[in-house]
Amino acid sequence: MLTSVVGYPRIGADRELKFASEKYFRGEISEEELLKVAKELRTVHLNSQKDAGIDYISSNDFSFYDCLLDTAVLINIIPKRYKELGLSDLDTYYSMARGYQGDKGDVKALAMKKWFNTNYHYIVPELEDDTKINLVGTKIFDEYEEAKSNGVETKPVIIGAYTLLSLCRYTGAKNREDYINDVISAYQGVIAELDKRGAKWIQFDEPSFVRDLNESDIEFIKRLYQAILSEKGNAKVLVQTYFGDVRDVYDTIVNLDFDAVGLDFIEGKQTVSLVENYGFPKDKILFAGLVNGKNIWKNHYSKTLDVLDKLKAEGIEVVLSSSCSLLHVPYTLSAEGKLSSEYKRYFSFAVEKLVELREIADIAESGDRASFASYKANEDLFVKGRDSENKEVKKRVSEIKGSDYERLPKRSEREKIQKEKLNLPAFPTTTIGSFPQTKDVKNNRSLFRKGEISEEQYNEFNRDKIKRVIEWQESIGIDVLVHGEYERNDMVEYFGESLDGYLFTKKAWVQSYGTRCVKPPIIWGDVSRKKPITVEWSKYAQSLTDKPVKGMLTGPVTILNWSFPREDISIKESMTQIALAIRDEVLDLEANGIKVIQIDEAALREKLPLRKSDWYSEYLDFAIPAFRLVHSGVKAETQIHTHMCYSEFTDIIPAIDNMDADVITFEASRSNLEILDSLKECNFETEVGPGVYDIHSPRVPSVEEITVALKKMREKVNDDKLWVNPDCGLKTRGEAETKSSLINLVEAAKLIRKEA
Repeated sequence: MLTSVVGYPRIGADRELKFASEKYFRGEISEEELLKVAKELRTVHLNSQKDAGIDYISSNDFSFYDCLLDTAVLINIIPKRYKELGLSDLDTYYSMARGYQGDKGDVKALAMKKWFNTNYHYIVPELEDDTKINLVGTKIFDEYEEAKSNGVETKPVIIGAYTLLSLCRYTGAKNREDYINDVISAYQGVIAELDKRGAKWIQFDEPSFVRDLNESDIEFIKRLYQAILSEKGNAKVLVQTYFGDVRDVYDTIVNLDFDAVGLDFIEGKQTVSLVENYGFPKDKILFAGLVNGKNIWKNHYSKTLDVLDKLKAEGIEVVLSSSCSLLHVPYTLSAEGKLSSEYKRYFSFAVEKLVELREIADIAESGDRASFASYKANEDLFVKGRDSENKEVKKRVSEIKGSDYERLPKRSEREKIQKEKLNLPAFPTTTIGSFPQTKDVKNNRSLFRKGEISEEQYNEFNRDKIKRVIEWQESIGIDVLVHGEYERNDMVEYFGESLDGYLFTKKAWVQSYGTRCVKPPIIWGDVSRKKPITVEWSKYAQSLTDKPVKGMLTGPVTILNWSFPREDISIKESMTQIALAIRDEVLDLEANGIKVIQIDEAALREKLPLRKSDWYSEYLDFAIPAFRLVHSGVKAETQIHTHMCYSEFTDIIPAIDNMDADVITFEASRSNLEILDSLKECNFETEVGPGVYDIHSPRVPSVEEITVALKKMREKVNDDKLWVNPDCGLKTRGEAETKSSLINLVEAAKLIRKEA
């Protein structure tokens, strides 16, 4: 049995791509040096897969920032404002991803959104009415040839035409129908050029096929691919789907002229039944996604082999595949000296998943499971079970009452009480929480972890940073302050380190966007809070000022969604356990004089099922109550904030309002404040702070730019409910740009107050 990998991590085992890219941004290395690092990484990643015995290896799954952006650039979907900067091809590309501010001009970055139900972010391509879509790039061809020169025959991969058109932002009067012919021609050109170069297989990634599709969508897909595949030459085409099942379009895609169809058997709830009930064409190959590309637990071989045996019994030619790109898991377990071998036995990162694919395929091919030591070892692992249960946690969850999810008095009454108690000005200013994690901050943490400084020295450094940032915020006139979060490495890992039931890694980095990588902790067992986590830092910060300082917490939905979750209990149960732990922290903060508490739920939208029919029954019906459980015990005068970033919220605004927070801040600037219309249409009751500038770009917004944004907000949000804040936390930004941006933000708020 042959094996396939949908895509591979591109950042490198030690985040080499991140560090090289950041050096390039700072002007410390040349473009040639950056390209050299990238080429070396691609070679290592290809050889890793080849040496592991993977048969279908992808090329063009590498990206300097984002593969959807790569696809857009390949076929000339580049807005005029970026072309007009007159930059090199690479810098034009980066200006679309990061924005540009310099002697060539000043442009914002393209919008950024979550990639389906993952914590990866994609750059949203923009189609202008006069965009001329045509094949202009060579990246996909260059990387195929590069791999071939290294002795690796690959399947070049590109985001499929339907997913591309589904995720684009249409800035003018035209819609997807107006671009179909040009897109067909461009994709035909990709196939023709790869065919000419001798490519045997081409992979079109179509995750949008797993969403809800209507008859119009299905007809569009038919027209699109009937034309694209009409002149495919000798190259064979695999349509690869992932993140769910293709129930709406299964019959369509298996009857189009694809040579192979990739289906997700992990998240695709109906994938098995679709194949069983409707059959699978004998003239096509099924790429069966049975090794989880999104979680780090070992594959249960016997369950996977049972599925493969059924498929083989139906006479289906099967290639064993990862369920999606391995981009979403860490690189390798071999770097994890911090984890004991007892724990590591249960985990599988990208490199280890290659081994799993090969072992399972070999066992399936032989038909004799008992003869394989790898099979016996895997079975022993699952028979033995894990020590993961905490009876006290189970008991506490079972005793939750319906009233524990309700906060009293109702929000409208709390709003009056809080305005009187906090006495804030109109259009109050605040930030989302973190301030720049500069080299000295990171060095202080590193020295402490290595045991080279004492805990008191570590804490004294952080107290000094907090004192300085409180004084600085007061000096420029910010109304609700933050302590800067200098003691925190990550908004989830930091909390997980103080919770029982969590495990932590040393180098298990996963790309979130561009050069931003995160290290998700692992939920090993039942979760509870060992001791107060943030209270002392918040108390200290509040002691330095008469202005309110926000207590900063991460909410249960985000902690779960940005961790690698358990697979032996439900998501609902895990989330409820975490909610109780964070509830304890909220009540301790309040008891220690913290009047404003922010409970971030940046990832609320992230795990929303991709099909609307599943939104409430499978997610929102327990995710929203979990958030309410966290804050329902506080007093009326305690103001509860939450924050959400880089997701699409317009379709779940009522659910967000139902979180019953007092203030919600949103990412909004990259999406041109589109969320404002939805807030108004839904009569959004919560006070709101749509982000007035993009913190994921190094550019500094002017006072005028922020003022214009605030005026637009006032058209849709009542003055007494509008807050002024950046899009997100400032952790990744430099100090100089942060200070300039916030000074401009405060000045803009003052100007708006004069106009109101």
